[in-house]
Amino acid sequence: MDPALKTAWICEQARGVGFDACGVASVRASSPGFDELQHLPEWLNRGHAGEMNYLRDPRRAHPSLAMDAAHSLIVVALNYNSAQPYSTEAAASFHRAADSPRGWISRYAWGDDYHETLWQKLNSLVAAMRAEWREPFDARAYVDTGPIVERVAAKYAGLGWLAKNTCLINQDLGSWLFLGVIITTLDLAPSLAPGDSLAPDRCGTCTLCLDACPTQAFPAPYVLDARRCISYLTIELRTAIPEDLRPSLGNAVIGCDICQDVCPWNRKSPTTALAAFQPRVANHNLDLPAEPEDGKEKGENGKQETASSGTLFAPELEWLASLTQQQFSATFRHSAVKRAKWRGLVRNACVALGNSNVSRDSPAYPRILALLEDLAAASDALIAEHAQWALSRLKN
Repeated sequence: MDPALKTAWICEQARGVGFDACGVASVRASSPGFDELQHLPEWLNRGHAGEMNYLRDPRRAHPSLAMDAAHSLIVVALNYNSAQPYSTEAAASFHRAADSPRGWISRYAWGDDYHETLWQKLNSLVAAMRAEWREPFDARAYVDTGPIVERVAAKYAGLGWLAKNTCLINQDLGSWLFLGVIITTLDLAPSLAPGDSLAPDRCGTCTLCLDACPTQAFPAPYVLDARRCISYLTIELRTAIPEDLRPSLGNAVIGCDICQDVCPWNRKSPTTALAAFQPRVANHNLDLPAEPEDGKEKGENGKQETASSGTLFAPELEWLASLTQQQFSATFRHSAVKRAKWRGLVRNACVALGNSNVSRDSPAYPRILALLEDLAAASDALIAEHAQWALSRLKN
């Protein structure tokens, strides 16, 4: 089959298994593109990766290094923007609920583990390719698990541009996108033919994402210092959160959505009805994940007005901070929250409680103090130190 027809067939199949966008880029060493990867060594040398040493894998220098005789890179995108308010929209309600302080879990981690969801779809796509073409070829799928920088690959596959907050933005879909890739020895036609232009950078003079970052994690447009990023601090960092940054974390316990929440390209971003990405309901009695919520009344901008009690949309901080290791494992089975580990989540919940400004007159105040005092006496030094910090904030 002609390479261009193969590319068209693959992208049609990708949409058939549920992906919202698909593109192909050539990864032959002689092919143009992936220019951003030339700046990766400098970014690493500046220390911007923090403790994420896996980013130093030399194969990240070019996708062709990920597989011998690789010719093509298939890049797919899946929208995960479930119909719930953005963190910036919900902030006022968090303050009103002073009797039960709420935390923020990043939108991508509300439902099932996206690695597993995309992996299943990618494997279905590879299986369809093998059934269609009997010629021998290698194909390997990655979802944040390999040496390929997916957002850069997506740019050169024609799926969008890299924004000032370093996320990929698709003009029609926005930036709430999970990305997956399949590197293969198949000779496919690139989605962007020679002479075609890449998606233009439509950020213009806007700096809303940079200005809104609470920890000032962007030393310059298009440059992220992960060491100051709330997502890094709450998930990747295994040691103590720098004390000077803790107040700026606000109520974040897993990740941060602010730079995407304020982006104008996400004001009309389509929502997904995919059950896997709707907020789970945690059963507080059994400590096991229940089915995602169904039909809720939709409020302004088509977002669902959700009573957040028991859900991973703005969960109760007291509940998160009181989880045991066993309860954490049961509650977040098949969830991306597992990445933070139990002690990381409890550490983060302590910081969020310290930032909660819960009133001394609130019924929750004595409960929270008692919970933090117990955690401050815990044998885990990391949790104890952050609980003590939170206590000092609430008592002052």
